[in-house]
Amino acid sequence: MSRRIPLDMVDEGGNSFYVSERKIYPRDISGRLNRLRVAAVFWLLGMFYVFPWLRWDGRQAVLFDLPARKFHVFGLTFWPQDFLFLALLLIIAAMALFFFTALAGRLFCGYACPQTVWTEVFLWMERWTEGDRGKRMKLDAGPWNREKMLRKGGKHLIWLAFALWTGFTFVGFFTPIAELWARAWPFAWSGWETFWVLFYALATWGNAGFLREQVCKYMCPYARFQSAMFDRNTLIIAYDPMRGEPRGPRKRGLGSVLQRARGLLDKITAYDYVFRANQHPTAADNRLQAHGTNTFAGAGVVAEPLPKFAPDQLGDCIDCTICVQVCPTGIDIRNGLQYECIACGACIDACDEVMDKMGYEKGLIRYSTQNAIDGKRTRVARPRIFVYGTILLALVGSWAWGVTHRSELIAEVLRDRNALYREAGDGRIENHYVLKLINKDRQAHRYRIRLESATPSIALRDGEQTVQANAEQVLSLPVIVTAPDGIGGRHEVRFHVENMDGTAARTIDSSYFGPVR
Repeated sequence: MSRRIPLDMVDEGGNSFYVSERKIYPRDISGRLNRLRVAAVFWLLGMFYVFPWLRWDGRQAVLFDLPARKFHVFGLTFWPQDFLFLALLLIIAAMALFFFTALAGRLFCGYACPQTVWTEVFLWMERWTEGDRGKRMKLDAGPWNREKMLRKGGKHLIWLAFALWTGFTFVGFFTPIAELWARAWPFAWSGWETFWVLFYALATWGNAGFLREQVCKYMCPYARFQSAMFDRNTLIIAYDPMRGEPRGPRKRGLGSVLQRARGLLDKITAYDYVFRANQHPTAADNRLQAHGTNTFAGAGVVAEPLPKFAPDQLGDCIDCTICVQVCPTGIDIRNGLQYECIACGACIDACDEVMDKMGYEKGLIRYSTQNAIDGKRTRVARPRIFVYGTILLALVGSWAWGVTHRSELIAEVLRDRNALYREAGDGRIENHYVLKLINKDRQAHRYRIRLESATPSIALRDGEQTVQANAEQVLSLPVIVTAPDGIGGRHEVRFHVENMDGTAARTIDSSYFGPVR
């Protein structure tokens, strides 16, 4: 090798691989994507906090009753035998993640992830008690005085109350929430109920109040494998350097690059300006200390600072850094796609607002594909999207058909484990079984039980039977099959259980054993 590899020694002089995470103060922003995000927050949290309190057919609408081994979801009840539907639902969720990520990036992270949703609510509380970005930064930098203690204390009290209500609601999905509330005062919760309420309250308080973007950057695996799901035709939040570079402040009145016929830069020059601006940040950039994970060049590459450009040479980016100030993970989207980006769209709203004020066209930061930004042909509707979409539709259709066409009846036959057969007083040979019958319907039904066998002399001792199962009742019925003494060896038998009105029927194969003389 002709070029030496630069080394940086880890020492006690400040060079360390471990640095404390700086606090990020996201700036409040309004815009169409922010309105969509707020709507998603209200919709998702509304479902979480309201559903346990709804009633359906005289019971809690959504209740995961683990002791009874039944999950109630509005008009549906899932039993342990319906585990296949839960597994299929998880597969559908994974396939939906693949589909939407390949189509439009990290939509789930930006709009539906629980970490994003609860962090957004905690930020609203923080802004309400401490003010917007500038006031919060000033408050943290200032000494501890009466105002700071009141604002900080008030914020944490509101956080704590909301976190406790979150933990209570979560436990209310597994314990009837009305009963849980009635036992809150005087306090009569069990130890486990108390533990889980406090556990999820602490998790909410810590994740949404303190860790925030660190959960997305360091703990969530989705950010790590998103690169395997993206391609150059995936819709991402992207900055257009051909239009925006070189960045810099200017007086109002200067038209956009299209209005003053400067036009777009070529790709190589534009990305060179982005790289040099990243290596030599402006004073505004230094104050923000935006961090990212882009590697623009190899180790040791030195970039010259950008020269001072004449106003008519500037791009449309005025270097206001508001796109960085509104970012909940604190990155500079102008440096390109980074794994920290959760695709919330706050930088798009911020940049569009600035472009409006400057009289420029919107879309300097926008949803686009990397091919479109680079001026290449792009295809959002591509084969992998159709494949993912087709598989997703097939899975959703199969799940819906399976759930709506489930049999209301579950029947299983268990042989007596103690003996293959018994000899009755009249000389007949008996086999003992337990018929487990489950009526999954919310109405009582009567069922007919009969036996079929290729050997005519094998029959139910008490003949054809009729039993009634109440709504969602599990019955364990002793059943005795008899045959004459001369019937020896193993014989196949078949139990038939059917609803008296003919709407449900089950057939269970089993065996009859007689003595071999």
